[in-house]
Amino acid sequence: MAAKQKLIIRLGLFLAGLGMIVFSLLTIRHFFLANFPETIFRGSFCDISAFLNCDSSAFSPLAHFRGVPLGYFGLVLGIIFSLGALFPSPRFERTNFFLGFWNLLGVIGLFIYSVFYLKSLCLLCSGYYFFSILAFVLLLLAAPERIISFLRPSLALLLTLAILTASGAYGFHLFYKAKEEAQTGRAMKVVKEFYELPHTPYPSFLSPAWVIRSTNRFEEAPIQIIVYGDFLCPDCQFFARQLEKMKDEFAGKINAIFQFFPLENRCNQVVNKNLHPGACDLSYIAAYVALYQPEKFPEIHHEIFANLRAARSPDWRLDLARKYGAEEALTDPQIQSLVHQIIETGKEYERTSDRYPYGIRSTPTIILNNRMIIGTLPDYQLRAIFKALVEEKETGASRFLENWVPLR
Repeated sequence: MAAKQKLIIRLGLFLAGLGMIVFSLLTIRHFFLANFPETIFRGSFCDISAFLNCDSSAFSPLAHFRGVPLGYFGLVLGIIFSLGALFPSPRFERTNFFLGFWNLLGVIGLFIYSVFYLKSLCLLCSGYYFFSILAFVLLLLAAPERIISFLRPSLALLLTLAILTASGAYGFHLFYKAKEEAQTGRAMKVVKEFYELPHTPYPSFLSPAWVIRSTNRFEEAPIQIIVYGDFLCPDCQFFARQLEKMKDEFAGKINAIFQFFPLENRCNQVVNKNLHPGACDLSYIAAYVALYQPEKFPEIHHEIFANLRAARSPDWRLDLARKYGAEEALTDPQIQSLVHQIIETGKEYERTSDRYPYGIRSTPTIILNNRMIIGTLPDYQLRAIFKALVEEKETGASRFLENWVPLR
């Protein structure tokens, strides 16, 4: 291979490694921001699409190993590939090809896991996937005759890299543990911020779709939740799973209503977003069940979110309607009028963004005991707020500080 070609490949490998480094750092940053937001104002919400969403990966079981973000290992590989391009040697090339081969398999596995299990794709992860594949192709072009070399890496170099990687991983582990230990104090801060939020009135018209019902009147429960939601929104799915996990812990204390707000222009003119085709039909079907079989709404609510990807299919939605005897929902003017009336309540709130004229503009938007939260919160923060609301209801505790400094 000509010297000029080798130089171009080395430059390309350096840039590919640099791309891996950048996207790994972005995924690490997103992982900690998503799992340990500093305040209640740093939630996450569905503002891209049901499929292109990074929160699903940030909260997934594979997002970290004992507190070490998966992106850290991508960061290490990006650094190694860039160093290999700057300081080429036969040992380095063989080792990088070995690492690149297994990294490629890992990328393919993570892509399949994300698309078919999480049913979403993170753009930050996709950037890493792209540069990983590019790096492997360049390593292959650098020495195509050495394909078998992935079986002969430098053991000494691998051992050195493993020790350095383990040292950095331990640092991330300690950082993660420190974040976990700080959760108690942060949870108290979040509860304080929650009580400082301005009063938000409930919508003038409440949906008949009760996800959880503990009392006859909505306002009688210690925890009162109205969620403006979209059945094809991954963040709404995340919040639905949170409620599913916490409903037993706070049994008899939660009233939760699903306020239909599909982000599809076919039925929603409150916000100019057309992110989730099919969300209107799902709202019609679920509203029909809520109106005529209210005891089955929690069941259909769970089923739709458990099949988020499948729910995009018109055939799946039709089967769902048949299952619940709601075929008429898709053409019933009364149901369409009901959903429209619920959506229109989004106009009742003052704008929360310069881009949109009304306060309800993303999903989920949660009105929790007359306070608005746009997006989602980690479990520990939401649980802390729930506990404070229950304590306030049961003890009548005032939310202020009282103390007297002795004067004598």
